Amino acid sequence: MSKIRKQISPNTPTVIQTRSLVAIKNETGNLYESISIMSKRSNQINVAIKEELHSKLEEFASHTDSLEEVHENKEQIEISKAYERMPNPALLSIQEFLDDKIYHRENEDNNLFR
Repeated sequence: MSKIRKQISPNTPTVIQTRSLVAIKNETGNLYESISIMSKRSNQINVAIKEELHSKLEEFASHTDSLEEVHENKEQIEISKAYERMPNPALLSIQEFLDDKIYHRENEDNNLFR
């Protein structure tokens, strides 16, 4: 099982939920900074999932496939469906942020603008 799939906890929501903006803001003291952190983590998760999916699907890649072989490859279809059922990377990053699983620090240069 992949690292990303292991990180997904059973209580990670697969649908959109209303989140408390106060709870998100309390993590960093700034709502926009918190959203920026979650956005960057979401991009990291998305890249990891995409790389993992492409590496698994490359096993099935063949440049001489006929149309019948493409439709009959059930393993490839199951892998694709499993990744489609995975929660959105943004939802995963929000859950990680609220569970304090994301390490973040304030850049010293940011203090110049405050």
